[in-house]
Amino acid sequence: MHPDFDLSDRDFDRVRALIHARAGIALGAQKRQMVYSRLSRRLRELGLVAFGPYLDHLEGAPQDGEWQSFINALTTNLTSFFREAHHFPLLAQHVAGRPHPLQIWCAGASTGEEPYSVAMTLMETLGSRAAACTVLATDVDTEVLAKGQEGVFTMEQVARLPREQLQRFFLKGVGGNEGKALVRPELAAMVKFAPHNLLSPDWPEGPFDAIFCRNVMIYFDKPTQAAILQRFARHMKRGALLFAGHSENFSFLDKILRPRGQTVYGLA
Repeated sequence: MHPDFDLSDRDFDRVRALIHARAGIALGAQKRQMVYSRLSRRLRELGLVAFGPYLDHLEGAPQDGEWQSFINALTTNLTSFFREAHHFPLLAQHVAGRPHPLQIWCAGASTGEEPYSVAMTLMETLGSRAAACTVLATDVDTEVLAKGQEGVFTMEQVARLPREQLQRFFLKGVGGNEGKALVRPELAAMVKFAPHNLLSPDWPEGPFDAIFCRNVMIYFDKPTQAAILQRFARHMKRGALLFAGHSENFSFLDKILRPRGQTVYGLA
């Protein structure tokens, strides 16, 4: 079966250059099939017959709304509640000794499982004091952010949560949401969703008591990683922690960040 569109070497290189310049994502040569699969869906939706005119449009209209659809298509989102579970006891210990109210930033929040896990940890650790804390949830992909803000999850997505957490933090869906789990209002009130590109010159004000940026840096090249991590450091309070993904190592910036646990860093 022949593909519907021809993704030439030149157009593939253009896609790689455009997504790197706009979102910092470094796509390797092995991502060609992924690029074809995801962008060809967008071409069909727009009624286009080739990649060239689509990329011409993006290059000629830097403020066009199609850029967001382009970024959304090429962003990978893998997440779950309490993913990399070893981080959350460390977070609980950390926040218990911090002055309140706390500000925590989840950069690369995807569909919301991570920031809601952070908020649950705050509520379990701080009790009523958690209501004054804020969890900022950002992502470059606006589609997944909208899902996170909706706060509606399938039973499969919450299946691994203990019964006690399900009862405390979720409601049973009714009507159109029957068979689903809804985030309770008191938990949802702690989490603020907002679109954000880590390459943007405008960053959240902060400073933050903790920053979660897990399994995001793997999509950036080393210079982009270094620039973003240096900015994170400037947005961390004294004694704050930066939580990284299981395959990420920031030891190349040891003059700025020092290990504080398994894939957890503090200011040097």
